[in-house]
Amino acid sequence: MTVPSNKIALVTGAGSGIGRAVAVALFDAGFELVLAGRRQSMLDETAGLCTSRPGRVLAQACDVSKPAAVAALFDEIQSTFGRLDILFNNAGLSARGVSIDELAFDEWAAVVDVNLTGAFLCAQGAFRLMRTQRPMGGRIINNGSISASVPRPFSAPYTATKHAITGLTKSLSLDGRAFDIACSQIDIGNAETAMTDPMAAGVRQADGSICPEPRFDVGHVAEAVVYMAALPLSANVQFMTLMATKMPFIGRG
Repeated sequence: MTVPSNKIALVTGAGSGIGRAVAVALFDAGFELVLAGRRQSMLDETAGLCTSRPGRVLAQACDVSKPAAVAALFDEIQSTFGRLDILFNNAGLSARGVSIDELAFDEWAAVVDVNLTGAFLCAQGAFRLMRTQRPMGGRIINNGSISASVPRPFSAPYTATKHAITGLTKSLSLDGRAFDIACSQIDIGNAETAMTDPMAAGVRQADGSICPEPRFDVGHVAEAVVYMAALPLSANVQFMTLMATKMPFIGRG
């Protein structure tokens, strides 16, 4: 899909995994890039992979759970590019896989702060810029996870935040209509990244057993996000589920 020139995309959690794969694919497709994440060195590595053509890549360390850090990020986007066309709201983390009664409050709060509050703060910054820029509008793509529909055992913090992301997606879709701001959600199951490496050895299932699970090439996630990002604002992929075909999702439990 052809991307109009001078389109600007922000990817959070761009230092590794899905964020890195999506960022490089967006650049290859013609987008100018803003890379955000907690570790500058990892963002610089991602930027170093964007070599397929001439183009601008801004890499800025940012803890998305901190309002001041997110505000500084969007100030830099405004001053450097003057607009934002795509936000891929991807930054996230999970907690230890333990029963909820064994989970410390700080562990719960850390997941909520990044996965939910961070997504809100970045969406807020993008929305504020997209509704006032000319031409007006843009697209926010939230990384939901299949846990937005069906939980894994011992995953209360992560699952709760991903269910909340679905609510955020729907609210943004509704509130963005008047400003040509589209909002999408991609729910991913078992993309092959360092985070899912333990699945090769085996992870806990609903019946308590430990079983390996199939994974799929993260490049397919990147292709899907590029497709969503390159659509005209008159069209929207509201929800997409992309998963390993044989993973235990349908019928889980």
